[in-house]
Amino acid sequence: MPTSLVTGGAGFLGSHLCDYLLARGQRVVCVDNLETGSLENIRHIKNGANFRFDMLDITSHYEIDEPIDFVFHMASPASPIDYARLPLHTLKVGAYGTHNTLGLAKKHRARFLIASTSEVYGDPLVHPQPETYWGNVNPIGPRGVYDEAKRYAEALTMAYLRQQGVDTCIARIFNTSGPRMRPHDGRAIPTFLRQAMTDRPLTVFGDGSQTRSFCYVDDLIRGLVLLAEAAEVHEPVNLGNPAEMSLLELAQLIVELTESRSEIVFEALPIDDPQVRQPDITRARQLLGWEPEVDFRDGLRRTIDHYEKVLGSPAQR
Repeated sequence: MPTSLVTGGAGFLGSHLCDYLLARGQRVVCVDNLETGSLENIRHIKNGANFRFDMLDITSHYEIDEPIDFVFHMASPASPIDYARLPLHTLKVGAYGTHNTLGLAKKHRARFLIASTSEVYGDPLVHPQPETYWGNVNPIGPRGVYDEAKRYAEALTMAYLRQQGVDTCIARIFNTSGPRMRPHDGRAIPTFLRQAMTDRPLTVFGDGSQTRSFCYVDDLIRGLVLLAEAAEVHEPVNLGNPAEMSLLELAQLIVELTESRSEIVFEALPIDDPQVRQPDITRARQLLGWEPEVDFRDGLRRTIDHYEKVLGSPAQR
């Protein structure tokens, strides 16, 4: 039975990854400090025979006292409201946390996957974004702590590959949505859903023409595992849905699907907010045979079903 370590395993993506690995017959060691994760996300698996949860902070040295075959380094604040609140911790997770987790992978001779981000491309001047694009990042802007933490983590990962011989890979994750995103996460889909499902105004920044590409969480998790199991792949691989839409279109769609009475209002555009974001997934198709399978509307409906349980049904609101 292979064993996987998942850092940040009580978070949105991490908890879905734990579910997927357990369903594939793996043992899972989940570590999380619960700064942005939640025990509620893993409550249904917490007492399983093949699941172990360790509450710890990976920015300090840590050990796992059992064999590890795969390391999925998912830990990091990932929402603008989180890394605005935790700027130093975000940088420490990208630096110390990645260093400590790479050291653990080296000790166990495990395959290491880092969950990087499309934020390494910043406000891109190339569209769509291929992995060969070096990005347009403001290192001292309000988003810089997250962008640069992930860029540094990628550099550290490649250094461990080249100098220490650790078997590493890098997933650049584009916008992902699905159940277990916190209603007050601060990102577009949970914010719009929370507002629409309580009949409050949907706040669109700027004129809403900026674009994003949203991937359903099940597709993303499948891509992560395919990449981790592709032992010959070490260079970064984009994982995301190339279907692009504007944030205004997204807001209008969510009002439609939730049958909300909300109106759409416009607010000032945040500093360094990317104008476009769309993955070039050619490399994922060629190297992993991966591409999204869940239609965006279908994934959004599944997410709405989840939020109805969290926020209450329409009849209760």
